[in-house]
Amino acid sequence: MAEKNATSVDEVRHLGTSMPNLDRFTSRSALALSRASSRRSIPEYITPDTVRHVVNDDDCPVCQLMMPRGKDGCVCVHCSDNMLSICFVSRLVILHEEANDGNAMPDLTGPVGMVSRAVGNLIQVGYDTCDHSDDRILQQDMPPALQRVEGSSKLLEESSYSLKHDPYSVPARKKLIDGARGILQGTSALLLCFDESEVRKIIRICRKVNDYVAVSEVIESMADLQQFVKDISPVLHDVTNDVNLRQQELTHQVHREILIRCLDSIKTIAPVLICSMKTSIELGTPHPRQGHAEAVANRNFMSQRMTEEMNEIIRVLQLTTYDEDEWDADNVTVMRKALSAAKSLLTAALDWLADPHARPGAVGEKAIRRICEYADRIAARALPEDSQSIKRSIFEITSFTDELCNLRNNGQHDRENLAAQTARRLKDLVGSQTSSGLMSDALQNAQRHGGANPAHTAAGRLEQAMRWLDNPGLDDGGLGLQAIRLLTADARKLADRLNPQDRNRLLGLCSDIDRLAAQLADLERRGLGNSPEAQQIRNQLRNALRDLGDFMRRVLTDRVVDDFADITTPLKQFVEAVHADPYDPNREQNFVDKSQRLSDHSQSMTTTARLVASCGPSKSKKTVEAILDTAEKVEQLTPQIVNAGRVRLHNPGSEQHFENIHKQYADALHRLRSHVDDAIDTGEFVRASESAMRRYTNNCEGAISGADAHGMVNNSSQIARLGNRVLMTAQNEADNSEEPSFVSRVRNAADQLHNGE
Repeated sequence: MAEKNATSVDEVRHLGTSMPNLDRFTSRSALALSRASSRRSIPEYITPDTVRHVVNDDDCPVCQLMMPRGKDGCVCVHCSDNMLSICFVSRLVILHEEANDGNAMPDLTGPVGMVSRAVGNLIQVGYDTCDHSDDRILQQDMPPALQRVEGSSKLLEESSYSLKHDPYSVPARKKLIDGARGILQGTSALLLCFDESEVRKIIRICRKVNDYVAVSEVIESMADLQQFVKDISPVLHDVTNDVNLRQQELTHQVHREILIRCLDSIKTIAPVLICSMKTSIELGTPHPRQGHAEAVANRNFMSQRMTEEMNEIIRVLQLTTYDEDEWDADNVTVMRKALSAAKSLLTAALDWLADPHARPGAVGEKAIRRICEYADRIAARALPEDSQSIKRSIFEITSFTDELCNLRNNGQHDRENLAAQTARRLKDLVGSQTSSGLMSDALQNAQRHGGANPAHTAAGRLEQAMRWLDNPGLDDGGLGLQAIRLLTADARKLADRLNPQDRNRLLGLCSDIDRLAAQLADLERRGLGNSPEAQQIRNQLRNALRDLGDFMRRVLTDRVVDDFADITTPLKQFVEAVHADPYDPNREQNFVDKSQRLSDHSQSMTTTARLVASCGPSKSKKTVEAILDTAEKVEQLTPQIVNAGRVRLHNPGSEQHFENIHKQYADALHRLRSHVDDAIDTGEFVRASESAMRRYTNNCEGAISGADAHGMVNNSSQIARLGNRVLMTAQNEADNSEEPSFVSRVRNAADQLHNGE
């Protein structure tokens, strides 16, 4: 493979001597991507709204690809070394517009000839790349794009000669524009082929890592472990380098952040995995010793984590779109975007079905799969009857495509005409010139019946409920009532975490709200939504919802203050129990007690964090997802740190193994607290912290009166921890504010708190 690549590069460089700018193309071809793959492409420079955009000839991609610079500079009819220019194809469009106004087209045979020669070199490089590549999908997808560019170049030549003899020829002008457009689209398709090939290379390396990790569970000797490390290290190095380069070129910030997070996780997990494998081998030879089962559990967990991170990288590398607003968008908006995306893929899917030699895994087959994904997204939001029809069509298309792929993989003929059947069902699903399509019909029906989607958080649902109450004449399709029911369901989950007094009050509010909402919905069904009785119920329901929102926010903040005030003491006590003196007769029972306390504390924090995500005031998707993801990590790591602690308890030589997992767990705890702090209201947090400090102060005074030294220390420590938490929050607020007077007041108050004034 390396020899083939080297040959290809040498040939490219040889061709570059006759076309100086070709080197720039070949060096950037793997980097310049289509809009669909999250990176820039030529069409982004040549669009109707930017067709007159002025760029430098060094930056113009079309000039670089089709207008090679000679010793006298760019040969483009409008570019020079010392002036800004627009690309040649943009110039053709402008000339075409001027010709429509009655102006004659100039003689373009010279510049078009240069374009043709550049295209010829480009086609030669493309075919050489196909010949020297072992990527069968690239070999299949690239020739059609090359043929399109070649055909478009011929159109340009024919049109330029026709216009030379008849500058006013309308067919020649149309042929000129078609040729220019075809070159742009074909070149973009070429770049997409290169890009997808590069992605497949990275994915192959990622899967190779997964193959290595899969054998980690059967390595039972130090010699095998050494060979394992020797084999996997260069592959991990390649993955981190390739993925890091890839993420730097992505334009979707969310995709970049996911890849960076996965890379950081892999860099952390890899040494921990090796260390856990070493520990399990040492404790298992020559015969299993105490702690061996726990070490094996740690090793298997780290192996699974590594595989999950690699699979996430593979998933994100293949993503083409991301819509941050889709999380909060209504059903109709999501369905409309899915339909538009599916229609854009239909041509590629039908071309693949029409070509009996097209192989599975090519762009066309991927287009079919993605159309089915978009259709499933629409089905999930459509009316029941539309949803059933779409899902049935998805099942048929998927089944036919699977069978067709098997036939083509085995070199068998499509005797049952599966390709034609699949094409017909795709047209019925997406739409064609003769039918609107099931997906389009589902969208129209959803629009008629109201396609709003309940919000994902309590704050968003409260807003939707208030909009329903504030607009009595507006039919929201039942969204407001649905939001209220989901809101009270979340409130009841929160009630399970409260003391009896607060629980009873919260449950009472939920019952009142459900009763009032049902009464109002019944009046609206009977056409009495604007009656005095309905208005009275609306006012009562509006006040009850405000009370519910305020009460949920207050009690939830109180839970955060209590559960996250001290995240280190249970962990410190557990670490002390792990390092207890081997001759301490109570060390085993002490370890069990501290392990249970640590597990209970972790469960309390993760439960509260999930309640903050669902019932808290934050409406940010990023914050909510970060809380849920980190809470899951803490939950997964809790039994692992207990296992590692037991290994260390009975095997002092496994200190490094314990410290690795201890560090991961501690980092996850601090990240969870940080995300939770971001999700709650700062003013409410300070108020709840003050209330808690007053409570601990009273307890401390009671302990002093009762000569309870232990109680006094515990309560005073809690006061100090809460004070530090408030100071940290105040510092964050000051750092994030741009108002000098506010920053000054906050810092003065923080200084007073710090000095105990």
